[in-house]
Amino acid sequence: MESSVADRAQGGPFHTVTPTLESWALSQVAGVTVFLKCENMQPTGSFKIRGIGHFCQEVWDQANLRAQELAKRDSWVNVSPFDHPLIWEGHASLVRELKAALGTPPGALVLAVGGGGLLAGVVAGLVEVGWQHVPIIAMETRGAHSFNAAVKAGRLVTLPDITSVAKCLGAKTVAARALECTQECRILSEVVEDAEAVSAVQRFLDDERMLVQPACGAALAAVYSGLLGRLQAEGHLQPGLTSVVVIVCGGSGIDSRGLQALKTQLGLP
Repeated sequence: MESSVADRAQGGPFHTVTPTLESWALSQVAGVTVFLKCENMQPTGSFKIRGIGHFCQEVWDQANLRAQELAKRDSWVNVSPFDHPLIWEGHASLVRELKAALGTPPGALVLAVGGGGLLAGVVAGLVEVGWQHVPIIAMETRGAHSFNAAVKAGRLVTLPDITSVAKCLGAKTVAARALECTQECRILSEVVEDAEAVSAVQRFLDDERMLVQPACGAALAAVYSGLLGRLQAEGHLQPGLTSVVVIVCGGSGIDSRGLQALKTQLGLP
């Protein structure tokens, strides 16, 4: 059941239950059934409302007291958008919805990684519902690939700068919890170019009539760039995959003019 404004005012969840839709177009490209978990349909246009909303609910009493003391300098509370256990716990609700919608686990799950909050939440959710065997394909764009750099180094790595156009993936250092997740679930860290991510945004718009931002394009590029097929051919994924879930993480930070500007910047037609 989706939460309403009244529900949220009475302490219900801030996020809504988003649809899990089978995509005929992406399934044709991938050669397997592709389901889209449409987090771009959240009230805020992004999956992040799950974690932030859960955080706010859990700390409401403290936050309410703080709100009465806002005039004091030390009353402000800094809430990380990705690096807090309550944020991860909130994002785990996404996996519970997937289990309710699909019933059986998919062959793989594709998501984009910025600071690592979504990844940490999805891993927590997979463990909770008993799907921890499902491989995760963690997608980043080059120039915002702090998770990939950390995986390769075996430790946290701070990028000198964020040079990717996918600014929503722009955490110079990924959350430590994200790297820990590689010890708990099978995570395939992959990097695509900006042009591949933006091209995926355009193709997704043409195929599904939904405009998303380049950060989400990084996840969609796993399908459109042929990466899924390559991972199967190389033995990293089962050759007989029956289904894949792609988390369509958000689309609040882009419009048609912004997409055209990105395509011009990257020399795309």
